Amino acid sequence: MSNRYEGLFILNVKGSDDSAGVVIERWTKELAAEGASIEQVQRMDRRKFTYAAGDLASGYYVNFVFTLEPAALLRLKAKLVLDEDVYRSFFVRLPLKKAKAA
Repeated sequence: MSNRYEGLFILNVKGSDDSAGVVIERWTKELAAEGASIEQVQRMDRRKFTYAAGDLASGYYVNFVFTLEPAALLRLKAKLVLDEDVYRSFFVRLPLKKAKAA
């Protein structure tokens, strides 16, 4: 059974924010390849960190809302750890949407 998730990605885009679009597009395709049904992609722009993380002082925040199998989410997390363009990722399980009564 699929679960509904919200995933916050903090992207490590050094330079222009145009490169963030390429990374977002790549991860949108990666989610779809894992079988996710994407509801929403919210670009929240670049934000400064409260505390500097080494030489990284800011990150580009992107929020995904999607439905996916739990096993596929584990595979996705493993891929995110290896991606140098993703600084951090956080996932929260959301309640399933209720169908509207006709």
